[in-house]
Amino acid sequence: MAVHDTDPTVVLPPTGESDGDQASDLRSQISSLQSRIEELERENKRLVTLISRCQCSSSKEENVNVVAPIVTTLSSSDSIGEEKVDNEVMSTTAYEADLHVKTMESCTKRYIALQIMYFGQRYYGFASEATAEPTVEAEIFKALERTRILVGNRKESNYYRCGRTDRGVSSTGQVISLFVRSNLKDNAGNTSTTESKQEIDYVRVLNRVLPKDIRVIGWSPVPTDFNARFSCLSREYKYMFWKGSFDIEKMKEGAKRFVGEHDFRNFCKMDAANVRNYRRHITSFDIFYTNQRSNDDELWELRIRGSAFLWHQVRCMVAVLFMIGQGFESPDIIDTLLDTNKIQRKPQYNMAPEIPLILRSCQFKDVSFSCSSGANHALVEHLRKEYHSYVLQAAIFHEALDCLCPSEDGSAGFERKKIRHVPLVLRQTEPSYEERLANLKIKVPS
Repeated sequence: MAVHDTDPTVVLPPTGESDGDQASDLRSQISSLQSRIEELERENKRLVTLISRCQCSSSKEENVNVVAPIVTTLSSSDSIGEEKVDNEVMSTTAYEADLHVKTMESCTKRYIALQIMYFGQRYYGFASEATAEPTVEAEIFKALERTRILVGNRKESNYYRCGRTDRGVSSTGQVISLFVRSNLKDNAGNTSTTESKQEIDYVRVLNRVLPKDIRVIGWSPVPTDFNARFSCLSREYKYMFWKGSFDIEKMKEGAKRFVGEHDFRNFCKMDAANVRNYRRHITSFDIFYTNQRSNDDELWELRIRGSAFLWHQVRCMVAVLFMIGQGFESPDIIDTLLDTNKIQRKPQYNMAPEIPLILRSCQFKDVSFSCSSGANHALVEHLRKEYHSYVLQAAIFHEALDCLCPSEDGSAGFERKKIRHVPLVLRQTEPSYEERLANLKIKVPS
């Protein structure tokens, strides 16, 4: 049906015409407007019927964007526009919203978990509640909305995330869970672990629109009572570092002191307003050589696994281990700081840098992530391309180093400034948990 670009504005006749003529003209214009409204209503019904037939029924991923061209057509300058006739004709924005709601209501949905990989250097953390943009989570929801995979809004999707990484931190195994659109007609319980060939290829569809430093690497159907945060059995972090002059054996001795259940309030950024229990269980804490070298130095890694972690806990533990590796502190300092009866206030010290930290994996019971062979091939090719790009950049930096004139004795030509270390037990301290809690009660009287 052609929608003509008619002007619905009521035009008053020139002054001087008879009342009868004015009434006749007005009746004519009202009749025209009523016909126009009927046309719009018929077009609305036709489009909704078209979408209900097409949406959520085809296995081709092109159908993911079926709503987008229709909405675009309706919002163009040659279509309905923002005509208002005594509030009886809805605006383009309201029309699109109504169309979107009806489309989503007609879709089959299922609850799934998505496994996410991201490189956090340019992001202000994972969670979209951060005070600055961009965040990884915000980019993921942009992709979910753009591909029309998201059902309703974020609140309606029953969304949960496993971890909330800080600014600059990366991950190769973050997990989120939410309701998404599905091509399958019956997903009751979402307990099947067998991926249907007719289902939407979530990995491939989302990766086509995500930034190049964020990738979905797998998905899994999960029960509707699954929670990406509270259903997680354990989380594993990695922290990369150059050996330099670190005493690795002393660091290993210190790392063993963390294993077990302890009160880690002296190894985190305390959040008294939201966290009351600071006891966490570390199941393993190991240090390994990665077999990689650069500039006569060795690349090592810390691997930490636990059921859950506090805010900045990993970076605080690593910072103290670095002090031990440099000989500034004894491994016994860890036992001292874990004794919250002896040390009730956390000594002030800087955390380890955020860039080398990786949320490596999150483990769940009876959850197996998978992706299609085509999506997996595209992932591998993408990462290889990115890796080659960074190797090329590293080669350019190496060339730049070779161009510098070395000093006559072959050294860098300067002596490193000695670090003045104040023992942790002698440093100024932060407020205790009890003091923070008391301050909160004063600021927010009950």
